[in-house]
Amino acid sequence: MSEQLKHEIEAEVGANKILVYGKGTKDAPRCGFTLETIQFFNNFGYPFEVVDVLENMPKREALSQMTDWPTLPKVFIDGTFYGDTDVLGPMAEKGELQTILKNAFGSEAPKTTIQLR
Repeated sequence: MSEQLKHEIEAEVGANKILVYGKGTKDAPRCGFTLETIQFFNNFGYPFEVVDVLENMPKREALSQMTDWPTLPKVFIDGTFYGDTDVLGPMAEKGELQTILKNAFGSEAPKTTIQLR
């Protein structure tokens, strides 16, 4: 893995409180697991970003080396790697993830209201 690629990943992780490396984008996921992760984080109300690693296979390989996690998506919260929703789902059920998110953002998630006609 090149140092440039490692620094690029570190900069992306550092710039986002929640960062998902997956297949596709937030608006156009290209696999069911990435879609599941996007839906999972949409439920919490905090902002997050998704980086499509299908467009950059060297980055995908570098992430696998850096995290020792072979599959996608890969979720980072406040600079820490957590795995995917197989790990985060049980954490959310226990309330652990909500505490991590609140600490990362310094507050509760903003409440959203859906307006129906």
